[in-house]
Amino acid sequence: MSFLATINVILFSIIIIYGLYKLYFFIMRKRTAKMLTQEEFQESMRSAQVIDVREKEDFNRGHILGARSVPYTISKAHKEYLTAIRKDKPIYLYDNKVAMAIYMAKLLKKEGFTDIYILKDGYSGWTGKTKKK
Repeated sequence: MSFLATINVILFSIIIIYGLYKLYFFIMRKRTAKMLTQEEFQESMRSAQVIDVREKEDFNRGHILGARSVPYTISKAHKEYLTAIRKDKPIYLYDNKVAMAIYMAKLLKKEGFTDIYILKDGYSGWTGKTKKK
């Protein structure tokens, strides 16, 4: 096989792997949570549990007003952190974008939670009220 053919195979493989990765995230999100626009999120966040799944340091630098910190990395290792989340109220998740929120939604779904929503574009796209510690 020539050098150019080898490079083409490698590049094609990378593109396929990336496409499968994006497809996996899309399917996982569809099975676990509904995406909300910022407007939809703001309309009903008062009746929901707003949870920031980023690390505590990121939460302290700034978070959506009324949100509480339940980092995904800690929740994954120590599921007792999830006992603070009520199953009878909607759960609104966000992180900087959406990847960690999708993982958290999957974890919550596995633990029996059903009413789960994710903020589209995450905290980085948020223009509403915020709080810094």
